[in-house]
Amino acid sequence: MKLISRIALRLSLVLIPLMALWATLFYLMTVDEINDEADDALEDYSELIIIRMLAGRELPPLNSGTNNSYSITPIDEEYALSKPHIEYYDAEVYIPEKEETEPARILSTIFIDDNDNYYELKVAIPTFEKDDLIRTILFGIILLYFVLLITIISITLWIFHRSMQPLYALLRWLDGFTPGKHNAPVPDDTHITEFHKLNVAAQEAANRAEELFERQKQFIGNASHELQTPLAILGNRIEWLLDNTELNEKQIEELFKMQRSLGHIVRLNKTLLLLTKIENGQFPENSEIDICLIIREQIELYNEIYASRNISSSTRLPESFIVSMNDSLASTLISNLLKNAYVHSSPNAHIEVSIIGRTLKIANDGDTPLDADHIFDRFYQGNKKEGSTGLGLALVKAVCRYYDLYIDYRFEEKKHCFYIDWR
Repeated sequence: MKLISRIALRLSLVLIPLMALWATLFYLMTVDEINDEADDALEDYSELIIIRMLAGRELPPLNSGTNNSYSITPIDEEYALSKPHIEYYDAEVYIPEKEETEPARILSTIFIDDNDNYYELKVAIPTFEKDDLIRTILFGIILLYFVLLITIISITLWIFHRSMQPLYALLRWLDGFTPGKHNAPVPDDTHITEFHKLNVAAQEAANRAEELFERQKQFIGNASHELQTPLAILGNRIEWLLDNTELNEKQIEELFKMQRSLGHIVRLNKTLLLLTKIENGQFPENSEIDICLIIREQIELYNEIYASRNISSSTRLPESFIVSMNDSLASTLISNLLKNAYVHSSPNAHIEVSIIGRTLKIANDGDTPLDADHIFDRFYQGNKKEGSTGLGLALVKAVCRYYDLYIDYRFEEKKHCFYIDWR
């Protein structure tokens, strides 16, 4: 999840309880204010009724059109003393004119006349529908929530993108950074202290990576180059022993094992040298190469080599597919991909090679997917095969990186599929 998406989600979640709390407080304050106004009106109305009754004057009519109502009930002293002198509460009252009940605010009070008679006065005035008020507030809160959310997220996005431009520039630089290539310096067009420190740290890390990469290339190149002569001498000595000495069967068998192991080391050394040359950019000469022609030649060769394993192949290729590459690297690319497919296929397996558009696909039968994150690493071997150096796909990746080709591995329909796209 992107950082801005996480910020938006958290803002949304934080606003919900805040808006709910605000709605509750708003509702309670509104109800309290309405009740205060109603209580003041009830108090004035009750005083008017009590004054008129004690003065023997005519009481206000019940059907005056205001829906106000009252009742005066004689009570005994015991009941009067047990009740509060004045009490406010909400209730439903029946309105004869409307022939229905309405919510009302009621004042109940006790008073005494000149003859020490106790009376209970109940005065009611219409008030608001609480359910209607709750629905109105709820609708307003939901509308306000989305307006606030959209406004806050829009402002946050604008501020975030403006403030985080140095970070985005650094991320774009990191995406394009490749050790061993001519990389531009880290962009540092910012006055923000934290981003400046981050850019400096990234540049220092990149410099260390470049230095280590150069040392690694130099070491591998030097070591591989220095190993060529002693390896060649060892190979010649083994062949001389086999040809010019009287050996028993056990000694011959051991010498053949040594020769096979030495051959593996020689192939490994040559591959490391080739990798070093590719990474050092020592293949500048490009020409027009027909990839389809290379594929047809290589398939014919590997079909002969692995004929004993009864591996079949099929191709779907255009008449030609011309690209600009070094001839040696183009052959290395195709040869290693095909060899990988043949070496890691079981007997009676089938290999498919196709070019659709500008994409080459090589697929071979398989049971389980390989580790796509490490399959192009040096010396990585999912299933160890005799004669494999673990550098074939690393060579393929190096060639693709050298020519900026897109390479991908997928496991589709019980097949290991390798894709190379000439973009």
